[in-house]
Amino acid sequence: MERRSRVSRWWRRRSGSSGTLPEQDRDDLLRQAVDAGFPVAPAAHPSGFGCSCDRIGCPTPGMHPVSFAWQTQATTDRETVERWLRTQPEANFVTATGIAHDVLDVPAEAGRAAMARLEAQGAEIGPVALVTPGRHLFFTATRGTPEDEDEWWPCVLDCHPETLDEHPGLRWHCRGSYVLLPPSLHPSGERVTWLRGPGLPLPDPLPLLEVLTDACDQAAAAEEDEAGRTAGREAAGTTRRGR
Repeated sequence: MERRSRVSRWWRRRSGSSGTLPEQDRDDLLRQAVDAGFPVAPAAHPSGFGCSCDRIGCPTPGMHPVSFAWQTQATTDRETVERWLRTQPEANFVTATGIAHDVLDVPAEAGRAAMARLEAQGAEIGPVALVTPGRHLFFTATRGTPEDEDEWWPCVLDCHPETLDEHPGLRWHCRGSYVLLPPSLHPSGERVTWLRGPGLPLPDPLPLLEVLTDACDQAAAAEEDEAGRTAGREAAGTTRRGR
């Protein structure tokens, strides 16, 4: 019975009552991002139990650009974006990072703790998006792409689409990366949403980075403690049953 209940909940998420969104709301949300200077490009969208792209067994359904040339395709040109909205009514959209902005991407638990701390400090936060089921995206000023390549300073946190699994904690999306924009539809059946809108000024990433790093460390420690307690309870239960 419990199994059937879980399957039913999963089917409701996939079949999409929470994923519906009026077309005008979708278009307006994307226009807000474009007006804020975020370069955008069309992305695939969840389709049935998979992805709208042609790739069989797509590992990231609805979470990647349509075109391999997305870095050059990404634009803030209003006419181009309006054409995409008309001709690709189901498309998700990504924003290319490292051009007009970077994104610090953290697990939702760490993001909530960091936002509370930053708000208590009166710090400048900037736009923040929630990617259900579990990531917060903090939009910041970008390190940019200097004309002199020697001026580029890499960071171990730098994240690209193909390295997402290598960054389960804090990810720094800069040049060569992208993130989903609201109101894109996530494979979970939920929409990407703004917690703080795109019109806010973009803050310096370094002050946010310090707070986000601490929040990620604390969240990871709490998760390890909980895992240890769970293992302890299971071991105790096994011991009692074995007597």
